[in-house]
Amino acid sequence: MKAFLLDRYGKGQKLRLAEVVEPVAASGEVLIEIHAAALNQLDGKLRDGAFKPIVPYKPPLILGHDLAGIVISVGPGVRRFKAGDAVYARPRDMHIGTFAERIAVDEADVAAKPANLSMAEAASIPLVGLTAWQVLVERAKLKRGQKVLIHAGSGGVGTLAIQIAKHLGATVATTASAANADLVRSLGADVVIDYKTQDFSTMLSGYDVVLNSLDSQTLEKSLKVLKPGGKLISISGPPDPAFGKAQGLNIVLRLVLRAMSAGIRHKAKRVGVEYSFLWMHADGGQLDTLRGLIEKGTVRPVLDRTFAFDQLNEAMAYLDSGRAKGKVAVTMPAGSTQRSGASA
Repeated sequence: MKAFLLDRYGKGQKLRLAEVVEPVAASGEVLIEIHAAALNQLDGKLRDGAFKPIVPYKPPLILGHDLAGIVISVGPGVRRFKAGDAVYARPRDMHIGTFAERIAVDEADVAAKPANLSMAEAASIPLVGLTAWQVLVERAKLKRGQKVLIHAGSGGVGTLAIQIAKHLGATVATTASAANADLVRSLGADVVIDYKTQDFSTMLSGYDVVLNSLDSQTLEKSLKVLKPGGKLISISGPPDPAFGKAQGLNIVLRLVLRAMSAGIRHKAKRVGVEYSFLWMHADGGQLDTLRGLIEKGTVRPVLDRTFAFDQLNEAMAYLDSGRAKGKVAVTMPAGSTQRSGASA
């Protein structure tokens, strides 16, 4: 089958289209024909080598964390899916590889595709949807009436997080450019801060939760908007000791992470705020919950642009440019704009 390979780590390194060995569904796995795959900032960071100590992939490897497609076959023990099912998924760490024609994915990481979405739209959901859900529901335990600041509201995670936060009954503030203000308001943002001309840290106060996906300066300034007991949750780092322990990293790496995050953890503690780093995990059950919200119209994808599969490097370059609103996807030749079912 065809797949795009990362031959070596490197900033902006291009991926190579090649023929690779066909995957086979092992016990508990689902073999999926990929009709669409979405791109994420994580793919670019892995390509650049930014996460080598944390997720030690060894090139050559196939990148890609999001997919939508059709089940071809299932391995022994699989009960929830059968050949012909339309599905979407975020394969777990160390088992990624959606920039390919087919992939075998653990059954627990797969969910039925939202019936009202195209394959490209469905592929845009898993990683960012799971990230937003795990920050707001699992980690923050966001409740009705609370206030949350979501940075980069027009980005992949931001567009889903705004909608999920509104579903949970929260008041939502977000940072975005003036050009994207109407988009984030249409998703449910109550307060929109133009990050180019306004300082969110002087305009907001008394917030319960901040979801940070930006740089360290934004992270520190976010402390000013939180009330005592508030939660500052970052998906862009720095990783904290709890993450190192959960990942099973060796003691040296855990000490490095402790040192990297010491500054923000101490500053947060001084103002009575809890800092934590979240690295999302695959979860087919949560994807099924999101499917329900999508089919009800509570949550919708924001898909900026779709490329053909053989234009993957161009798609990566477009994502790297920072111009995308929401997600960028690539589609296979197999008619991935149809809506659902085995012919999708």
